[in-house]
Amino acid sequence: MRRIWNYSSVNIIIMKRVCIVILTVLSAFSANAQVLKKLQKKVERKVEQRVERKTDRAIDKGLDKVEEEIDGTAKKSGSKSSPAPGGKGTGINDAGAPAAGKVFSAQSKYDFVPGEKVIALEDFSQDAVGDFPGKWNTDASGEIVQLGGSGQHWLALTSKGAVTPEFINSIPENATIEFDLAVSPDYSYYDAPLFVSIAQSEGKNGFTAWQHFGRGRKTGTYFTLHPVDAGNKHNAGRTEIQVWENGKKIMENKRSESPGFSRSEHTVHVSVWRQQQRLRVYVGEHKIWDLPRAFVANGKYNSLVFSKHNSKDGNHYYITNIRLAAGDPDTRHKLLNEGKFSTTGIYFNSGSAVIKPESHGVIKEIAEVLKENGSLKVRITGHTDSDGGSDQNMKLSAQRAAAVKAYLARQFGIAAARMETDGKGAAAPVADNATAEGKAQNRRVEFTRL
Repeated sequence: MRRIWNYSSVNIIIMKRVCIVILTVLSAFSANAQVLKKLQKKVERKVEQRVERKTDRAIDKGLDKVEEEIDGTAKKSGSKSSPAPGGKGTGINDAGAPAAGKVFSAQSKYDFVPGEKVIALEDFSQDAVGDFPGKWNTDASGEIVQLGGSGQHWLALTSKGAVTPEFINSIPENATIEFDLAVSPDYSYYDAPLFVSIAQSEGKNGFTAWQHFGRGRKTGTYFTLHPVDAGNKHNAGRTEIQVWENGKKIMENKRSESPGFSRSEHTVHVSVWRQQQRLRVYVGEHKIWDLPRAFVANGKYNSLVFSKHNSKDGNHYYITNIRLAAGDPDTRHKLLNEGKFSTTGIYFNSGSAVIKPESHGVIKEIAEVLKENGSLKVRITGHTDSDGGSDQNMKLSAQRAAAVKAYLARQFGIAAARMETDGKGAAAPVADNATAEGKAQNRRVEFTRL
């Protein structure tokens, strides 16, 4: 086996230098033998610690490289960094989901599972930088910007008021909403929070009731997100939630030291899950709200509203990659009884087979079914939309299927022999590739019982 590291030569050089240091110190302090002895030991311990740190870093670097080669998912240099709702740029992936940072562990309590049918997607790719988006309404102002030179378009909420996507006019009883959220790094405790409302709005401008200090609210639920808690803590934010019914506030709660969104984590992925009356809100892998009675029974909610109040000039919230999907996935029933489960909720970096953290909840559900049914074997098939060449898509879809298999094996201990993989590219669409929503439906992973 090829030697990767040579520690002996490093240690010899370091120990020679140590001897010189010790001799120098000894000559300077020869008057006190006891002090010299202690000092000599201290220097030796310090050197040992530094050698150990260098060794650990070398080992970690080597193991990282080996693990990348085993997984076969190391990103190619120059590849795009993470688009989604059929979008381009960063912050969102090819499955139509916002991008995020760290990988969730197998023990993570993150249980969010995106809806099956994509209803609406918005990455602002059709809007020019500097304009307000054409499919949105507002009583304030806002503009499309690019952050960090990524090419991804974001809607900057630049003044107090509300904005709403007019193409979303119904939020089903079983639905999920996802979006990317960023905030200016100097956002202060005294700047206003972001309001996110799911509401019943009446009339063309009824959405304005759901901004801070809005009037005429009827029925709806909103939660707030703020990156700074009391004391200007850099690793914690704060959040609030209110539930309204027929013009009356029937529930309210506040939470300090809320995890996930802070000045140190100022670009995050937010997931909202409505299951009839129940509401769950996640920031990254953290579940910050779980209310069993957040919505009126049989209520018809027709608006998604983002709003903010006053903040210092230049301090803004930014949103992009809004994804509304319907359906309450029943992984177990579909895989065991129907023999097939298809999901658009496994997300990848753009043009690669790197799985995004937001996929953890879906893959975890599949792993639980496989663990409970030890004899069950599956074929994992990757699919893409029609963008790109057919050969490229075929290869990419196969790589993504293999990445899912590796994730199940590595994170959840599912035996590799129980899983086969395949890639179909864009050859088997389930929706029209002419729309962003259709492309998102076609970017999917299927699990078929063998």
